Amino acid sequence: MMKVGLALGGGGARGLCFIEFCKAMDELGVKPSIIAGTSIGAIIGAFYAKGIPGYEMEKFLRHITLLKIPRLVDFSVFGRSALLKGRRIEAFIRTHLRCDRFEDLQIPFKITATDYWKREPVVIDHGPLIPAIRASMSLPAIFEPVQYENRFLIDGGAVNPLPIDIIRDECDYLIAIDVAGTIAKDNGQKPGMFECIMSTYQIMQNTIIQEKMKHFAPDLYVHPRLVNFGILDFHHEKEIRKSVRGDVYRFKRLLKQDLLKKRQKTLPAQSLQFREVA
Repeated sequence: MMKVGLALGGGGARGLCFIEFCKAMDELGVKPSIIAGTSIGAIIGAFYAKGIPGYEMEKFLRHITLLKIPRLVDFSVFGRSALLKGRRIEAFIRTHLRCDRFEDLQIPFKITATDYWKREPVVIDHGPLIPAIRASMSLPAIFEPVQYENRFLIDGGAVNPLPIDIIRDECDYLIAIDVAGTIAKDNGQKPGMFECIMSTYQIMQNTIIQEKMKHFAPDLYVHPRLVNFGILDFHHEKEIRKSVRGDVYRFKRLLKQDLLKKRQKTLPAQSLQFREVA
């Protein structure tokens, strides 16, 4: 049986669109054999690896909206390392995911994070799940670093914003969904402090992704043009998901075509040319 891999990248609120692509895969009857996630991709990826279908994740997303995002915010009292502690979000994920260890997931799952002191990528695929998710989403200055197995970990997007390399050899057909974003067009105005910091981080991520694509190109690459949404625009979840409808339609069409060719054995494993949905 052909093994399908799914790599979900980092990009904050833009990653809410992952749910739409998961729904599309469900509709086609395509179940990943392995999943990798970074940051928001680690959150959505964990739910999908648990066996929770896209439409159920959609309900989960609505629940977040009903709860109001401010309830998930816990400011760091002294703010020495970051603005937020992140403990409320961690508790919220634990409550709704209901899975404490990687070993309890239905689909093998890998999460990327960054070792702050060693300045190196970390891949986590066993042991405690929730702290690993929390570590992968610890955007510098926004969320406090996470101490995990004697390491201080921060956002996986700092070194691996689209984790295609860590599962490329473990699947026959790799789907990668990149929401690192594209830089907004020049409007002739001086960017604000926060916008400048986030855009710089985004430029760095895009450079890393472009380099990885040269060596670990996926079979189907999805890069929605979510230029109008920032990493913290979770309150625009409906607009974000609506904006990728065209991408989802093309994604379903290309995925269906590719898998049909595979089943007809007209294409051997790993021989598909790089396809982009954008």
